[in-house]
Amino acid sequence: GHAPLMARQLAFDLPSVTALGRDDFFVSPANAAAVASVDSWPTTRWRTLFLIGPKGAGKTHLAHVWSALSGAAHIQATALRRADIPALAAHCLVVEDVQQIAGDDAAETALFHLYNLAKAEGGTLLLTAECEPQTMGLTLPDLESRLHQLGGVQLRAPDDALLAAVLMKLFADRQLNPRPDVIPYLTRAMERSFEAARTIVDALDTLALREGRDVSRKLASEVMERQAELF
Repeated sequence: GHAPLMARQLAFDLPSVTALGRDDFFVSPANAAAVASVDSWPTTRWRTLFLIGPKGAGKTHLAHVWSALSGAAHIQATALRRADIPALAAHCLVVEDVQQIAGDDAAETALFHLYNLAKAEGGTLLLTAECEPQTMGLTLPDLESRLHQLGGVQLRAPDDALLAAVLMKLFADRQLNPRPDVIPYLTRAMERSFEAARTIVDALDTLALREGRDVSRKLASEVMERQAELF
């Protein structure tokens, strides 16, 4: 029947949304402590969690996993300067990219007030950042010492073995059989992130289907070239 093929081709015309569920978050030694902290929330009900790791390590994805458990809202740290801090402090909240407010006095002060109010009001905060508070260049010493006391839970960028495992699972989910040299090639050539793995496998799936080709190293290199032009 032609229907499933048609349905698949039509599906690719829709903008793809990165899946941010718990089932497609890959656990490895690089992120196990952070995943365990988030997974434990329904029983431990911790009050603050500070996730620290490079871009692509899965901080945002893990924050969305916690929102699904807690109903938390999300805000970029840079938006705190204009936010209603008392309203935010009473509930569950994710504050993303704390490193971006370094040197922004209004936003740093807002985060400091948010932290103190949440503690007093019984709110819960999950903060994300790409580096430790002492290397961010924060100008409010009280905020830096609060964040330092929190002690961040580290996520590292995925290593080769994990990236290869993630790629294999993503290919298998789409019933794709890449040639043996494709995954070693991709782990060398791609950005070290789960998001990049998803984007690349989606693109390979689309191209292989559209052009009736195998998932070969040549196809993979074409996809990598297209990705480079996009970014």
